[in-house]
Amino acid sequence: MIAEPSFMRTYKLLGEHGKVLTELSKVLDLAYDPAVSMITHCLAQGGKILTCGNGGSAMQAQHMAAEFVVRFETDRRALPCIGLSADPAIVTACGNDYGYTRIFSRQVEAYGNPQDCLIAFSTSGKSANVNEAVLVARNRGLVTLGISGNKGLSSGPDVDIIVPSSSTARIQEMHLLIVHLLLEGVDSRVPA
Repeated sequence: MIAEPSFMRTYKLLGEHGKVLTELSKVLDLAYDPAVSMITHCLAQGGKILTCGNGGSAMQAQHMAAEFVVRFETDRRALPCIGLSADPAIVTACGNDYGYTRIFSRQVEAYGNPQDCLIAFSTSGKSANVNEAVLVARNRGLVTLGISGNKGLSSGPDVDIIVPSSSTARIQEMHLLIVHLLLEGVDSRVPA
């Protein structure tokens, strides 16, 4: 069998990316405004944002937290956001004492208040610790936003932006785009 030229493989991947992006635009037509409104309402009432995710999704959650606290594209006031995967002492102690499923929910118990918002990332939608965090957040009165793939988060967040793909790579690419779109939307609505 003759190997496929690398440019052909790249072309196919770009085509796949484009198809997922087209389908995602339909999802965002319905979910974008509710998601941005949820976040800005939380901030307007003095709440904070909590973010969580595993692996690559942990990095998306951390990236989002950094952009809220520091800045995205414009200078504005720092916005309160805590990335729940950022503290290795908490994550490992909780994993050791209570199990990995509770590493985020335990922090939601510690930091989450009814005026806050939890943003939960899961490529598969099946991450037990992420879904547990959503359930605890909802029980504590927080609003919840999922940024997921496949069939969405099984915990049923208030809003779930579901990337219509089963490809981990395509989902994670779209998650970065979603993060940037949400940040842009929030920045356009919060006072400087």
